[in-house]
Amino acid sequence: MFNELIKEIDNSFDAKKSLLEQFDLIDKSVKKISSSIKNGKKIFFCGNGGSAADAQHLAAELLVRLRPRVNRKSIPSISLAMDTSAITACANDYSFEEIFSRPLSSLGANGDILIAITTSGKSKNILKALKVAKKKNILTIGFLGCDGGQAKKNCDIPIIVKSTVTARIQETHIFLGHFIIEKVEDTLIKKNII
Repeated sequence: MFNELIKEIDNSFDAKKSLLEQFDLIDKSVKKISSSIKNGKKIFFCGNGGSAADAQHLAAELLVRLRPRVNRKSIPSISLAMDTSAITACANDYSFEEIFSRPLSSLGANGDILIAITTSGKSKNILKALKVAKKKNILTIGFLGCDGGQAKKNCDIPIIVKSTVTARIQETHIFLGHFIIEKVEDTLIKKNII
């Protein structure tokens, strides 16, 4: 079992290390999110399953704070995977494919940002949300896995974790989200915005 643990730690490290190849996209994401917040816009998150939990987690980091010693203003952030009444009503009355696109169509506005989290890049409800975002001029950032799936071509900024193991992809997504949020906080604090 010890050797298996070493192997999984190595796999986790390799997944995270694949982000280095996409530094420009990560840097662009930090700049776009910082600019959107500076302009009084909102950051939306969506994802299914474990990625829904990641969406809620990262939205909370912006709403509240990420680092205990960094006191700052709250940043407008919404997880579209949070409201069980809206999700179940939409799934029942329309379809599961619309659970993110329906609320985004009314809550999202030009200049907002949607961070779509999907390990496969194939989730139909994520793809629909990305299409709605495009229509509303909402910039989209994809936290993707595998080869990015269909989501890759539908995201303005697709960041792909080079792994086919869901657990390793999800671990890297939360690391990526934390890193981006830290850099956004640093940027906005330096400019006295938050």
